[in-house]
Amino acid sequence: MIICAGNSETFNFATPMGVGLIEIAINLTRLCLFDKPEFLLFVGSAGSYGEHQIFDIIESKTASNIELGFLNNDAYTPLDNVISTNTDKTKRDVIVNSSNYISTNEELTKRFLKLGVYIENMEFFAVLKVAQEFNIPAGGLFCITNYTNKNAHEDFLKNHEEAKKILGTHVKKRVMELTKK
Repeated sequence: MIICAGNSETFNFATPMGVGLIEIAINLTRLCLFDKPEFLLFVGSAGSYGEHQIFDIIESKTASNIELGFLNNDAYTPLDNVISTNTDKTKRDVIVNSSNYISTNEELTKRFLKLGVYIENMEFFAVLKVAQEFNIPAGGLFCITNYTNKNAHEDFLKNHEEAKKILGTHVKKRVMELTKK
């Protein structure tokens, strides 16, 4: 099953589940309780901490939930804040960070790169957490719309429609590849 966030980030081939960690966790849990999918593919936009370029396509099965306060040692968590559905330990995933906030401090977010975290998407950590709870294989497909800087929102708005087109084309291409096998 292919899912997406919703609101302005919808696709004709994906089921919207909600924006942010809470909405997607609630709605995806409800879906899994009543009609458990065999596989979950989340598609959406993402911000780059600097390593990936605008309109790059990123595939991942690993997410983190690291808040900016953690980077300055202003916060800690007793929870496991990295989750992965990647069973191929020889393949290193791009770690996708999730928070209900969009990062705009470029200097601070560069510290994510040192932790091996390269992009951010608001929903992905919750998707993988729900998938783990229901023992569902899951992954994510992202298109970079912005960098995590003071222009993040304006760049997201400027690039969002094109990113959605790129994601749509990529998903259709991947489906074609899989059906030929």
